[in-house]
Amino acid sequence: MTLDLTEVASGLGFPEGPVAMADGSVLFVDIKDQLLRRLMPDGALVDVAKLPGGPNGTAIGPDGAAYVCNNGGVYSFEPYDPEAPPGSGKTPDPAREITIPSPVRPNYEGGSIQRVDLETGAVTTLYCKYKGKCLIAPDDIVFDKTGGFWFTDTGMQEGLTSESGAVYYARIDGKALTRAAIVPTANGIGISPDGNSLYVSDTVFGRLWVMKILGPGKLGPGPLPGMPGNVVQTLPGYQWLDSLKVEADGRVCVGTIFNGGITVFNPDDGSTEHLGVPDLFTTNLCFGGADMCDVWITASSTGKIYRTRWPRPGLKLHDQAGDWEWP
Repeated sequence: MTLDLTEVASGLGFPEGPVAMADGSVLFVDIKDQLLRRLMPDGALVDVAKLPGGPNGTAIGPDGAAYVCNNGGVYSFEPYDPEAPPGSGKTPDPAREITIPSPVRPNYEGGSIQRVDLETGAVTTLYCKYKGKCLIAPDDIVFDKTGGFWFTDTGMQEGLTSESGAVYYARIDGKALTRAAIVPTANGIGISPDGNSLYVSDTVFGRLWVMKILGPGKLGPGPLPGMPGNVVQTLPGYQWLDSLKVEADGRVCVGTIFNGGITVFNPDDGSTEHLGVPDLFTTNLCFGGADMCDVWITASSTGKIYRTRWPRPGLKLHDQAGDWEWP
């Protein structure tokens, strides 16, 4: 299968975290430009809020506000010519250059979870520490039926050392934060259609994990010590996994870096299908439309958003389905 892509936005910094809204617009973050933005149905771009640091992922909560994972500036960005990489002896051509993350982080201050009022643009920081230590780089977020949310912290690689990432659970009142699992480079996160399983992509390993949800903030252990869950599949070669969304039938669609596109994982048998997108850093997607087969894809290194039709409907998120079950 190939995707019939239509470019609906361009000239962006490094877009991520798309959310299909009921009015046909798409809410998304721009990590490089440090903005929460909205792509309107007519193609206009509206700035919702300035979010210094690095807004990395967003979801709509039960109160209608946007909840944002801010990586705190863990990435800076630099131009890169794929046809003239460093050390090749070739001269970069600005016309070919894309924007890629850099490990240099001069303005890094630690990560946070923020609430953005979509009517006023007002920003509130809900969480920035766990047991006295700063969150490292919050990345992706998904709400459950009870109005709580799971989110990933990707951790940080610094030269020869690294700090592992993790999966957390929290409430929108800003009072309780639980670390539920350690995942080396936790990135994308999503919940299965039956609500019983949590999927987490492990970026640099190219691996998708599945974890049993025992309750709010509680995950079942993996089969071996040190395993946060079970492995759905690990991609071959040098492919990194980014953020994800779940289909209505349970397949998991993950933005794929370097082998740019969307990788579709089938949890039933571990099989995968790769759908190409013309961007090395294809980071995320979202489902929307009346039949949940409209898809928007963030092509981050080229600063674009594409729209396409998907062969199967996506799973409605709880804000789309209106099925909150307050405890």
